[in-house]
This record gives sequence, C-alpha cells and structure tokens, in this order.
Amino acid sequence: MFISVTCSLFSGGFLSYFSGFFGNKERRILILGLDGAGKTTILYRLQVGEVVTTIPTIGFNVETVAYKNLKFQVWDLGGQTSIRPYWRCYYSNTDAIIYVVDSMDRDRIGISKQELVSMLEEDELKKAILVVFANKQDIEGAMTVSEVTSALGLTALKNRKYQIFKTSAIKGEGLDEAMEWLSNTVLQPK
Repeated sequence: MFISVTCSLFSGGFLSYFSGFFGNKERRILILGLDGAGKTTILYRLQVGEVVTTIPTIGFNVETVAYKNLKFQVWDLGGQTSIRPYWRCYYSNTDAIIYVVDSMDRDRIGISKQELVSMLEEDELKKAILVVFANKQDIEGAMTVSEVTSALGLTALKNRKYQIFKTSAIKGEGLDEAMEWLSNTVLQPK
C-alpha cells in the first residue's frame, strides 16, 4: 500500500513562525513511538509533574516543557499505523527525538524497530539526538533495557548521540535522569 503524504503546512513556514515566539534556548523535540507506548502520558508527566488521563492521540499535542534553563517545544505525535506516515511532516528543525517503546509489547517490537530505523534514515533527522524510553518498566514481565536495546538494534547506530532509559510514565521513574541527559547533550556542539 502506498500512502502519499503532503507536509507543506508543517514544514517550514508554519513551524518557523510558531517557534519564533520562543527564546533562543528553546529546543524542538519529537516524542514518537507506536500507539499505546505512553507518549502522551510522558509528555504531560514532564509538563505538569503528574499523570493525566489521556486518550489515543489523533494528530498531535504540542506543549512547552521547561527543564532547568532550557525550554523544550515538545511535539507528541500519534502512533497509530495510519498516522505514522505523517511523522515526517514534523521532522524539520528537530533537535532531539524521544522514542517511546512499550516494554510489554513483545509482539510489536519488530514494528517499533522498523519505524525507528526508517525515521533515523531521514536527512532532516541526521543530527537529531535520540533518547529511547523503555517504558512500562513498572509492569512485571517487561522487557529489560538490554532486551529493548537488542530488539531495536541500537548498538548498530553510528554517528548519532543516543541513550536508552528504563522508564515508567505512570510512576515517573527514569524521566528525570533521561531529561538530565537530554538537556546536557542538546547543549553540546553538534
């Protein structure tokens, strides 16, 4: 099946205009991953510090998250199969990607890897930092960080700054460590 995706509204003008409202220290981050991985829960956990009841994201959520002396413009994109082709409409000017993996979803870890590999091959994301959240670690039977690392093929990544973190969006575990690493890394020269 071939899906044609038009990105004209989102690449360039609109985003440049939108990002012009923020200071120089604001960084653009995409939160991506398959549906049900916990992306929206993570976004609002980072923004308001608590779990917010969410529904599946159709389209996107965009929020500003302050961490230390940085502001992050965070774009949470829906992860359903029908929405994933539109992710590339948002790649322009991205500083970092938070890729969220449902560590309980062993059946779709291969699909998650395909989406990650495909995304990382895009020219617009060549310099983007990658942070992988091995989410739902609070649930018994979740894949370990080393299992997720292996299943996604992260050790094969060359010429890209990346790190994987053991997280639980519900409990807030691992999020501070991940944001600390991301904040420090995004400030380093590319």
